[in-house]
Amino acid sequence: MEKQRCKWANPKNKLYIQYHDEEWGVPVHDDQVLFEFIVLESAQAGLSWETVLNKRENYRIAFDQFDPEKVATYDNEKIETLLQNPGIIRNRAKVAAAVNNAQKFLEIQAAYGSFDQYIWQFVEGTPKVNHWKSNEEVPATTAESDALSKDLKQKGFKFMGSTICYAHMQATGMVNDHTLDCFRYAELKNGHLK
Repeated sequence: MEKQRCKWANPKNKLYIQYHDEEWGVPVHDDQVLFEFIVLESAQAGLSWETVLNKRENYRIAFDQFDPEKVATYDNEKIETLLQNPGIIRNRAKVAAAVNNAQKFLEIQAAYGSFDQYIWQFVEGTPKVNHWKSNEEVPATTAESDALSKDLKQKGFKFMGSTICYAHMQATGMVNDHTLDCFRYAELKNGHLK
């Protein structure tokens, strides 16, 4: 019998199903993975998540496995090289934002000890579990994503509006937005994080 999933998970795309089943909504506390989602979510602005997900492996190669210390050092020549890479979204503002955001990410690590310590404070350190029915519209922003976006922008981040921040919070398990009929809802709610 086919597992019941959130309606957005395209059953025809194995990457999408794997992402839904194994990653989306699982709490992330690894700074490098948190940075990866900042780059990917920022790249998504105006596009579908599926488009970005299909290019994820190319991003990993192009952006040095999402090592913020390396990305923070990218100069104009490196940015130009990235803009010639058909494996990523070749938008100058988004690529430049990834470099800028890496620099700001390192500043937050220095100030808070880790980016994890910083970002999880927006949900008081515990995943927020929502209870959406499959026919309900999941919001694109929340008060928490508004607060996170405002703070990141004040710290100099680019392409981190409230919608992008909320997508980041969902992706990294700060919020469990799996619908009640999705098999992952109960697993994550009950602490089965893998």
